[in-house]
Amino acid sequence: MKHTLFRIYKLRGLLMAPPILFAFFVRWHEVEWDLLIWTVGGSAFVAGILLRIWAQMHIHYRLGVPKALTTTGPYAFTRNPIYTANTLIICSLVMLLELVWFVPVALAWCIFVYSLVIRYEESDLLRRYGSAYRNYMRAVPRWIPRFIRHGDMPASGSSYRTWLWPSIRAEMHCVLWVVIPLLKEFLL
Repeated sequence: MKHTLFRIYKLRGLLMAPPILFAFFVRWHEVEWDLLIWTVGGSAFVAGILLRIWAQMHIHYRLGVPKALTTTGPYAFTRNPIYTANTLIICSLVMLLELVWFVPVALAWCIFVYSLVIRYEESDLLRRYGSAYRNYMRAVPRWIPRFIRHGDMPASGSSYRTWLWPSIRAEMHCVLWVVIPLLKEFLL
């Protein structure tokens, strides 16, 4: 089972493609109310991008910084803000692709895949950080944020000014995902 979870972990990015591909190619029961689609879907998309940037400012993934247990910023409220942000982005893209009825299916898919990914990650983080991570797991929920800050988990890590622009640059590739619904709108 651990080998299977590792493979799912390694393929987690690709495993988010099926709901988007389905929504891109399927035109059955599309909602053509652009104001609703772009307001709600666009707002969720922007919220997902902003959450990824905020998380990046604390975890420093892809920024060439040595890895450390991160318990600040969004990680003080939920253990998986990146996956929460990705789920928001995937569901918003499905909405922007005008397949509103498919949003709950995309949500279920994200929860299923990320639950398996998280099982692998948590075992790895427990091995790496031991009791510090175990205490963090007890204090901070896996998915649904708890907006009560814990005394030993401050909201801010190092200087926001130091990490803001590198974090934005590291997450800019996510903004390009909005091209997918634009392609469907203008090509199909």
